[in-house]
Amino acid sequence: MAYVVTDPCIQCKHTNCSAVCPVDAFREGPNFLVIDPLECIDCDACVAECPEEAIYPDDEVPMEWVDYIELNERLSEEWAEHVINEVKEPLPEVDMWSGREDKREHLIENWENALEVGT
Repeated sequence: MAYVVTDPCIQCKHTNCSAVCPVDAFREGPNFLVIDPLECIDCDACVAECPEEAIYPDDEVPMEWVDYIELNERLSEEWAEHVINEVKEPLPEVDMWSGREDKREHLIENWENALEVGT
């Protein structure tokens, strides 16, 4: 079992969770974080640190976000060089995005697109 970052993280990207991870399992994308399932040791430390309540054990991910299990797996490979293990400021418009639902269409998956958009 590994932990999974889900929809509420998109466009918020708080990093408190990554700072408490003892094995550096978090990967940073332009506007989202993921957990590398091969690195995650199921310690549960990150869950309480997420103000968006976006992190779940993979066997408890809500049905509407089950596809985030595969998404975390895929993006953790694509973002392998973007290990994050420190606290950074959340995204500038976090207050506007916090608590919103169905944010998947706003996920920026690659850093090149983020540079074009200005993230």
